[in-house]
Amino acid sequence: MTICFDLSAAAHERAGLGRYASHLAQALLRLNVPLTAFINHLGESRLGPPLSTLPTLSAGMHRQRWRLRAALSYFGGPALDRVFPGVEIFHATEHLLPWLTRARAVFTLHDTAYLHFPQHHLPRNRLYLRLMMPRFLARADFVITVSEATQRDAKRFYGLHGEKLIVIPEGVEPRFRPIDDQTELAAVRARYRLPQRFILYVGTIEPRKNLVTLLEAYAALRASGTHPDLGLVIAGGQGWLVHGFFEKLRRLGLEEVVSLPGYVPDADLPALINCATAFAFPSVFEGFGLPPLEAMACGVPVVSSQASSLPEVVGQAGLLLPPLDVAAWRAALDRLLSDSGLHAGLRQRGLARAAQFTWEAAARQTLSVYQRLVPALAEA
Repeated sequence: MTICFDLSAAAHERAGLGRYASHLAQALLRLNVPLTAFINHLGESRLGPPLSTLPTLSAGMHRQRWRLRAALSYFGGPALDRVFPGVEIFHATEHLLPWLTRARAVFTLHDTAYLHFPQHHLPRNRLYLRLMMPRFLARADFVITVSEATQRDAKRFYGLHGEKLIVIPEGVEPRFRPIDDQTELAAVRARYRLPQRFILYVGTIEPRKNLVTLLEAYAALRASGTHPDLGLVIAGGQGWLVHGFFEKLRRLGLEEVVSLPGYVPDADLPALINCATAFAFPSVFEGFGLPPLEAMACGVPVVSSQASSLPEVVGQAGLLLPPLDVAAWRAALDRLLSDSGLHAGLRQRGLARAAQFTWEAAARQTLSVYQRLVPALAEA
């Protein structure tokens, strides 16, 4: 039995898609599910054990060439079975499904941001997804969506319905928890030069993350003089179309005040989050929204946008706000930072909420999808 799991995004550290693939694959391995990894190009792979020890298939192509090759297989080009010898199930985790004639296919649909906010995507990427996503979804035997919001989009934009669509929320790793070890926290503070009190955002810097609103709310807080020692840390790599963010940073005079540590390795994230006073997530669109869930699991109060799937994740455990209302964001952050009772209450509610989402639960539900395709898996 060969279940081929696409770990390309994880191998090349492509933000949210990579973390999803890595965490889900590791949880499946803990259930003793036999996986074979697929990585489109083995060069510069950053996988560590146990994923790096899996049997691995590769197309030997960098991402853009692989995307083109996968697309051509739907338009008269040869099927790609030769790249996947003996594979019975292929799980596409990063919005790319090669045409295979002998394997069943599971496709994870993370979001449809390219349809809601096409102006926030590079033209080449937008064209590719508009052209290929309907074909990928039609080819898949089952489509996993990571939230009810994404499932609604799958029905609305692609006409998918019935048993083919399955909602399986993401989870949070046990290592995202309150950390009492002051030595560990001090080391991370020093490594990233963190202020003593700060608001934290974690995620890619790109337009749909709506970081301009966060900058404006933070600037207003500083101008009020109520929190003179408060810092803002925006941790994440640069995505596309970042010029608007950096222009706003310059115009608000925050270049020397806002900390931009860049991409933070997974190993440092729990301690980084634990150091924060509050976590802000103003995104205008998310397929799921893992960072606020991880913040709640660490006991850090969350202020989040109420857009798309985020209310499903945060529930009543955080402050939910209209994403573009700068005044509401300034007021909510001010209230959270000033009201110790609110801060403590959100901490406790966040911990309880986060405990409801686990990668083990996601893996068990994913395994049940595999078993529906290949009943012999249930007997193994």
